[in-house]
Amino acid sequence: MELIAVAVVIVLFIGVLRQFGILEPMSMEDDWDIDDELSAARHQPEGLDGLQARTMFSKGEIQSLYRGFKNECPSGMVDEKTFKSIYSQFFPQGDVTTYAHFLFNAFDTDSSGAIRFEDFVIGLSVLLRGTVNEKLIWAFNLYDINKDGYVTKQEMLAIIQSIYDMMGRYTYPALYPESPLEHVERFFQKMDRNRDGVVTIDEFLETCQTDEDIMHSMQLFQNAL
Repeated sequence: MELIAVAVVIVLFIGVLRQFGILEPMSMEDDWDIDDELSAARHQPEGLDGLQARTMFSKGEIQSLYRGFKNECPSGMVDEKTFKSIYSQFFPQGDVTTYAHFLFNAFDTDSSGAIRFEDFVIGLSVLLRGTVNEKLIWAFNLYDINKDGYVTKQEMLAIIQSIYDMMGRYTYPALYPESPLEHVERFFQKMDRNRDGVVTIDEFLETCQTDEDIMHSMQLFQNAL
């Protein structure tokens, strides 16, 4: 359970996709010209060919993704307030504020204060179609809050505590009988191989790749779309 945060990223993002209607079966309505739609949006992302080249999605899948995205975000961008509002619908008994903030920043790669459609699709491509290594690197970057290349106990504690807060009374304390700090200590016992007080990307990858539960969770949603 001390490594549950690795899988939580993917599990929760699937919920967001369903809220957007993005995981609904594609229909013939998806045969419209996405480039015309993109040019009409307030924010104009890359064209269809460019997005296909940068992701592991087909043109039809990108069209379906964009249709769901623009239904929720006609401007072509999602701000943090909207992102948090979407997550709050899945955890009405908890406080999603902090976790959604961390996840939002992981998608807002240029720190612009908004997730653009291309940010959304590229991140989604990694989470659903990327290799195990790519997914783990994405997760590490989420945990590395200050982006200095290391995960500290304080950073991991902030992530774990935010998950506790988000889950609310339905899963606490039943699902997590130990305190967040105890989870962090167990996490570092496994991850911090040289006992220097921080976890590097190499330590993170090596530990996760030898953990059967984590490796299984990385494969769960490979074909979700």
